[in-house]
Amino acid sequence: MRSTATALVLSLSCVLAAQAQTGFTTIPSFPIDTNPLVIRKDAMPSRPFSVTGERGAILGQQDGTFELWLLPVKILHQVHLTAKLKDYDTVIDLNAHASSIEVRPDHTTITYAHAAITVKQHMFIPQGAEAGLADAVILFEIHASRPAELTLSFAPSMERQWPAPNFGRPSANWIPSGTGGAYSLETDNPDFYGMVAMPNAQHGPIPPYQERPVTTPVEFRISYDPAKDDHTFYPLLCGLARMGETGSAGRAALLNRLTTQNRRLIHDYQTTAEHYSHFFDHHLTVSTPDKHFDEALRWAEISIEESKVSTANGAGLAGGWFTSGDSARPGFGWFFGRDTLWTLYAVNSFGDFAMSRQALDFLLAHQRADGKMMHEYSQTAPEVDWNSLPYLYASADSTPLFVMQMEDYIRTSGDLAYLKQHWDNVKRAYAFTRSHTTDGVYDNTQGTGWVEEWPRMPHQEIYLAALDQQSAESYSRLADLMGETEAAQQAMTTASAIKEKLAGYRGADGSYRFSRNVDGSYEDVPSIFPAVAWWSGHLALPQADETFTAWAGHGFSTDWGIRSVAKTASIYDPISYHHGSVWPLYTGWTSMAEYRSGRPVQAFSNLRNTAELTWLQDPGAITEVLSGDFFEPLGRSSSHQLWSSAMVLTPAIRGLFGLEADALNHTLRVAPQLPAAWDHVSVQHVAVGEQSFDVTMQRVGRSLEIDATSGSASMLCLVEEHMQKPCDQRPAIRHRLMMDLPPVEIGLEEILASEGDSSKQMKVLDERREAHRLTVKVEAPAGITHRLTLRTNGVDRQTIAVSGGTLDADGIVLNFPAVDPSDPQYVSRLIELKW
Repeated sequence: MRSTATALVLSLSCVLAAQAQTGFTTIPSFPIDTNPLVIRKDAMPSRPFSVTGERGAILGQQDGTFELWLLPVKILHQVHLTAKLKDYDTVIDLNAHASSIEVRPDHTTITYAHAAITVKQHMFIPQGAEAGLADAVILFEIHASRPAELTLSFAPSMERQWPAPNFGRPSANWIPSGTGGAYSLETDNPDFYGMVAMPNAQHGPIPPYQERPVTTPVEFRISYDPAKDDHTFYPLLCGLARMGETGSAGRAALLNRLTTQNRRLIHDYQTTAEHYSHFFDHHLTVSTPDKHFDEALRWAEISIEESKVSTANGAGLAGGWFTSGDSARPGFGWFFGRDTLWTLYAVNSFGDFAMSRQALDFLLAHQRADGKMMHEYSQTAPEVDWNSLPYLYASADSTPLFVMQMEDYIRTSGDLAYLKQHWDNVKRAYAFTRSHTTDGVYDNTQGTGWVEEWPRMPHQEIYLAALDQQSAESYSRLADLMGETEAAQQAMTTASAIKEKLAGYRGADGSYRFSRNVDGSYEDVPSIFPAVAWWSGHLALPQADETFTAWAGHGFSTDWGIRSVAKTASIYDPISYHHGSVWPLYTGWTSMAEYRSGRPVQAFSNLRNTAELTWLQDPGAITEVLSGDFFEPLGRSSSHQLWSSAMVLTPAIRGLFGLEADALNHTLRVAPQLPAAWDHVSVQHVAVGEQSFDVTMQRVGRSLEIDATSGSASMLCLVEEHMQKPCDQRPAIRHRLMMDLPPVEIGLEEILASEGDSSKQMKVLDERREAHRLTVKVEAPAGITHRLTLRTNGVDRQTIAVSGGTLDADGIVLNFPAVDPSDPQYVSRLIELKW
């Protein structure tokens, strides 16, 4: 192998001799910090960052260390940067001087700041890049007081993503080119190799073959002269061999593609910047009194866009991203059925129907013959016998979720042609759920419902049963669209029967149980999983007040989200995966259920807490799972999690703003539940099929005035409730709806958690309204003073009498005196307002 590799390098050097003048070169620096959507933070070495796209990923820590993937291959890892300045006798560890991180949609920059030298590490994923070639680019920008040599060291990886087999530790052979050169990363498979290149760089030590084997980092030694290099970018470029690129000719072809890419970098970046500068020209955006919240929604859409991954077999949505370390698993950077299906509710809500179709196409390509939908599909699944591994169809919930999602996509997009094209897929999926039931309800015998481990694995989770009911209703409406009246009626009969069975999950204490056993008994673990019953808006569990009160209370609710099980449960473990940790996913389910059931104060508190996670860990993205006790992600939490970002968007668009499109009937459901502190909202680019509307909401006296406008006359009916009948209005540019506001509204004072905190926010457990009375039950830690926001709509504030609190100019002050100052437990309070 050694003699073969040496011969290849010698041969390649001869081929490239004539190209020496056109090899790798630095490029003039150009403006990159133009996108106004930006997050700037001090760099925290313990915090991750992710730069991801369709064909590449750069995953690292905020000290600037990273691993680079040309998907699905990890090219290199353990990148480290040092500098040695002329006549300055010390080696500067630049990673130890990482000072800031700046994240924009098109790139991320980490700045290293030292008294004698500043280096900026700009990272981006080119839009529309060629597969296996510079799909992830780093531009180094150097400024120093004197000439310097920087050393960029890394460990070659050349690992295909799990579970594909790999070909040993790669060696690195140097190939000079232009002002720098490239390392050819050779594996034990002569057809599987890559290259890493850099201009103005020379190689570091390359031990002769005769020396004792030792593993040392590979180094680029970069020359910098402030007199001529101060306005220069030094690109780090990577490439993978194509199928059939063997021998010296193949390596010459790869090197030539990299030098061509070197010359195209300005174009590649500008194409990427242009994509994101116009990203919100057609995607939904909002303008509210809370600009921070507005930005969180934009970042959530960007985060989902960055989760799209293209493969030779189609493009899908990756579950989540995090550094892989010594493994070949970059977080959950591969494809999941249920993750995609939960997320597409958000995608449909912000109107990217092309993404929805693409993601659904990917899932449908892997539907089993009996109708079951896929659960998990690695990027390297075609390289192994994936069907024989226990992952492809491991979960049971993707199948009912698919039927639900199909209806949501058809209703919001109006794309009946897609339904007709895939009606057989829908029928087979629904038939699968109906053929795997206990007492007429879909059960867990065909895979996990939600939990993957439990003290006693459930036979029929309420989570799965609630999805089954909504899936049956969705199938009924889809069958009706297809003209299959009898199938539609049978499915609705099934849905009604399941709904009755769901009522049996309600326990004697009024809360809903976690699961039903084979013998018909129930497991009483208090959990958040019944919340999915309110997801579609067509189902609600009866007599659920006690359940909602429990979810709102401190046993479930933290200042950063909702625990999966109550703190009082015997199985509670705050740092477990399923037994008490906080997932933004659960918080989204709960917020949606609270909006559906008319509990807007706690719903917005949950939504806002999730939105704030945008700035916690991986800037611009939202993490997968956090501790149930302290405001801190778990160590293995994927920091850029697909459905976590989706759970900012769906509860905001469909719950807070109450916007749900029915393109088939040209209607837009508008049922907003705005915070008491907000007097206006504007939502741009609300998609109703192919039509786009700007929706404004303005409080005027006792009414909320809602206007939807379009660029040209369009047919649209604004309705407060779901309707299944066509709009009968004439086309117009402006459409109006007036809604009555409640006489008195309350809201929570915003108290944001700091990292490492335990919960201290006040919780609104319940609200009860009468004609001239509002009764609110709250709880808060003893020893703390809190405030409720108060808004009146046509009511004289002076006529309001308050018991349980003190009315002042800004709201209602609530004191929670401590009985035992050493034990600040949550205590409850009943507040009554009369007017």
